[in-house]
Amino acid sequence: MEQSVLKSYAKYVSLNILGMIGLSCYILADTFFVSKSLGAAGLAALNFSIGIYSLIHGTGLMIGIGGATRYSILKSQNQGKGINTVFAASLKLGIIAGVVFAITGILGTGHLAVLLGADAATLPLTKSYLGTILCFAPFFILNNILLAFVRNDNNPKLSMIAMLTGSLSNIVLDYIFMFPLGMGMFGAAFATGLAPVISLGVLSVHFIRGKSGLKWVQSRIQGKAVCDILGLGMAAFITEVSSAIVLITFNLVILGLEGNLGVASYGIVANIALVGISVFTGIAQGIQPLVSKAYGQGNNMIIKRLLLYAVFTSLAIASTIYSLVFFFSDQMIHVFNSEQNAAIALLAREGLRIYFAGFFFAGINIIVCMYLSAAERGLNAFFVSVARGCIVLVPMVLLLSRIWEMTGVWLAFVVTEGLVSILGMALVFWKKGVKPIRS
Repeated sequence: MEQSVLKSYAKYVSLNILGMIGLSCYILADTFFVSKSLGAAGLAALNFSIGIYSLIHGTGLMIGIGGATRYSILKSQNQGKGINTVFAASLKLGIIAGVVFAITGILGTGHLAVLLGADAATLPLTKSYLGTILCFAPFFILNNILLAFVRNDNNPKLSMIAMLTGSLSNIVLDYIFMFPLGMGMFGAAFATGLAPVISLGVLSVHFIRGKSGLKWVQSRIQGKAVCDILGLGMAAFITEVSSAIVLITFNLVILGLEGNLGVASYGIVANIALVGISVFTGIAQGIQPLVSKAYGQGNNMIIKRLLLYAVFTSLAIASTIYSLVFFFSDQMIHVFNSEQNAAIALLAREGLRIYFAGFFFAGINIIVCMYLSAAERGLNAFFVSVARGCIVLVPMVLLLSRIWEMTGVWLAFVVTEGLVSILGMALVFWKKGVKPIRS
């Protein structure tokens, strides 16, 4: 049995890590090409916009992970009647949320850009990127929903291919739109917006082949079903949105300390960090279908074993990432610091070497959140997510930045993730066992 569990774990987690690394290239590709084309002002504008991208992405994850978790539990209990009702409700919720974001992009981009910290130098670029990304929100959200359901419908390989195809197309289109065609910031955002459209095209293969267990059914969205989906997916939403809160909080604090150059340096740190966080998210999303299935069957032993595998994997990956960042920080900064600005390089070097120490704890926290959600402990997962995304983080940034200025800003992430990891592990072991199989 142990070999079977390990084999399933390795399959799901490796495929999801590859897919999530590819997905994170959305922003990395933008960062690289924007830095080459538009310099420090472009980097700062992009960093102001990433928070909204995280909000859109988090909404899709909340609905997708929440719906797919319920789908997997029902499927493991042979309760076929409600499976496609959950699928249809998730798609409808995604469309509604996407339309709300798109309307915001059409009507309120200017006010939103100013609220996020854009000034006279960065406002036009920020508005261009934000408006385009918001208009593509329905595609981002639906893509995340279908990725989760296809993965839980025993096809993690296709989910990975879809994520990688979308990301690779984004990189190619970024270059074409920004350089040969000279489309500037709009080109970067347009390339990113087309990526989920392409990914959705790949995912459609799952349904065209006729082997899918997922089917559209006509049904009204019931309040109970909505609360269930959002409750199970809330931790995934908060985990992703915490990135947005971190970005916005850090941007505003750094803007007061170091101005746009400080924001640009943080942009380098934050965008490299996105790749690392995506690996941990890949582990978490990889174990979700397996934990939900074991939970539905009432198998506590498999659930605990999956958590153990995931934690050890995250610590090994965190060690590798930190070693690379510590020894090759200058080379990483050079790639994104197109103007070779010495002030940006100095700030980013310190940031990388301090900030990434938090990865040893961040990976565990992301995994614990998904683990708790997949086992229908959404409230506990919510506490962990909110703690790392707001309750602990914001006071830490404000307090430590007053004491040690920029060094304190970088340390805030490390201290926050460390404290939250203690809370998370306490919640994991506080409630033992799982609920019995429902009849």
